[in-house]
Amino acid sequence: MKVLSWNGPKKMEIEEKQIPELKQNEVLIKVEAVGLCGSEIEGFLGHNSLRVPPLVMGHEFSGHIADIGESVTGVTKGTKVVVNPLLICGTCKQCRRGNETQCENRQIIGIHRSGAFAEYVAVPASAIVEVPEKLDSFAASLAEPLACTFRAVRRAMAAHTVPNILVYGAGAIGLLSSFVAKELGANKIIVADINEDRLQTLQEVGIENTLNNSKDDFEAKLEEIVDYKGIDVVIDAVGFQATRTQSAKVVNPGGMIMNVGLGIDETVVPINHYIRSEITILGSFCYSRQDFQDAVQLLVEEKVTPKGWTEVRTLEDGQQSFMDLVNGEVKNSKIFLDLNK
Repeated sequence: MKVLSWNGPKKMEIEEKQIPELKQNEVLIKVEAVGLCGSEIEGFLGHNSLRVPPLVMGHEFSGHIADIGESVTGVTKGTKVVVNPLLICGTCKQCRRGNETQCENRQIIGIHRSGAFAEYVAVPASAIVEVPEKLDSFAASLAEPLACTFRAVRRAMAAHTVPNILVYGAGAIGLLSSFVAKELGANKIIVADINEDRLQTLQEVGIENTLNNSKDDFEAKLEEIVDYKGIDVVIDAVGFQATRTQSAKVVNPGGMIMNVGLGIDETVVPINHYIRSEITILGSFCYSRQDFQDAVQLLVEEKVTPKGWTEVRTLEDGQQSFMDLVNGEVKNSKIFLDLNK
């Protein structure tokens, strides 16, 4: 089979490998569509210690079941599925407490084991979620990033009725966060980014309020949009000093800042301001199995679609696609690789 292998910093290569042999509890997926994730850009650059070359990345994917391990039951060949790439042990202290997102032994397909930048991938049968055949394969491949945003936005909005929401980042996570916020009943949603092309794309898919947060008049324009109600919730899908500093300035007293973006680690934050203003600071990483199921349901019901803000390339385009993303030369918020081409 053909794979796109990451063999070192900025080095993705097409190779031929054997189709995986299945363990008893696994199924073989014929991959149809796989998304490129922002975290994989850091891996591509060699900045992520969890990803060790040579590695076949790819954790946002859908396809059909091509083969079934000996001990797998209740699964049929040819079924269309998406895959929850977050694998948990179920026995550690965190899992026993019901805190599965923090499993002490968690593994992620495409990081700790071979992923879906390949024609075939072997996954535990417990990781598959059946979807209708009519669901577009590219839409289905949004299940994983949509689950991430569903969990983050749901938690951020829990204490606020019809909030105004500011989302930092016009990439896939930021855009999906805005879609989820709308679905969950937000009032005004503003997406901020410094990439004017991506902001234009967002306007074309119905995000009415977009702002360039690097401009001097950003806060004034933001105030024009939200008026006296202000910003109740900030979703930071970027995670750099600039967005974290700006979030503190624009969020209402008593508001919520939800941190999703892993841009940098060490950050200067105004703790005294947070205390005096009773601002809640949260982080959100990955999703529960219920979040993943809820995300799939949104996609099946076409409440979230990839139309207008994604683009499709081939597996052979993988190296160039990552370079384009690194260089900021992609207008759309998401790139899919089509494994049927």
